[in-house]
Amino acid sequence: MRRHGYPRRVASQSSQVDTLDGHSWRRLGVEVWIVLGLSLGQSAVYAAVRLIERLAAEERLSEQRATMNVSRSEDEYVDLTYQILGIGFGLVPVALALFLLSAPGKSTLRRIGLEFSRPAWDLATGAALAAVIGLPGLGLYYLGRALDMNVAIATSGLGEYWWTVPVLILAALQNALLEEVVAVGYLVTRLRQLGWQVPATIAASAALRGAYHLYQGYGMALGNVAMGVVFGWWFHRTGRVMPLVVAHTVLDVVSFVGYALFRDVLGLP
Repeated sequence: MRRHGYPRRVASQSSQVDTLDGHSWRRLGVEVWIVLGLSLGQSAVYAAVRLIERLAAEERLSEQRATMNVSRSEDEYVDLTYQILGIGFGLVPVALALFLLSAPGKSTLRRIGLEFSRPAWDLATGAALAAVIGLPGLGLYYLGRALDMNVAIATSGLGEYWWTVPVLILAALQNALLEEVVAVGYLVTRLRQLGWQVPATIAASAALRGAYHLYQGYGMALGNVAMGVVFGWWFHRTGRVMPLVVAHTVLDVVSFVGYALFRDVLGLP
């Protein structure tokens, strides 16, 4: 049975909490730290250090700039090779998280709702979530710049090549899979198994999302915390990560590709 129009949620992980003995509980906790240390937790630490460095600089925060999707080589095809390698290796933590969530006789993708069992619903709700998050997020970015809370963000530092747009789209998909699978699907599931209450798991997931965006300024970090609360709540209610991946991909494609195509026209940094 569906509740409030949402698809039927997957079986709760909370039933597994009571079956964990002390040894299993400790191993699961260590596993979470290892996964985060190899992926978004590591990014959060570097982002925090970068923000401290920015705040200590003579320039105001709003006068500084952060560039995403940077070029790795002046040679077109060497750069393309680096970009593809970066995207591929960036998905390894996703594979690790899915592997660790796997269990005999159970589909890991179905467990966190990462399959296209309802493609029309996933695409529609993903697009709706992108609109709900994206429009206020754009306003927050410019408000943060005006209040000296954010840096200027250049979402593409790639040259103008035939492969630039396809690579940016792949980078958007890679970001979406990494963040939504690890920070939401994996982390929320594991924390529930460790006995955390729902509000605490959502808060932890949202705080992690905000932390690894600190390099953009604390204004954008707070905005991403809000996004994390919405996405964490959505996963709790529906048990599905796929709409979140769709929403995140749409947001990043618009940001990355839009910047690459219209940077000069719009006078962007």
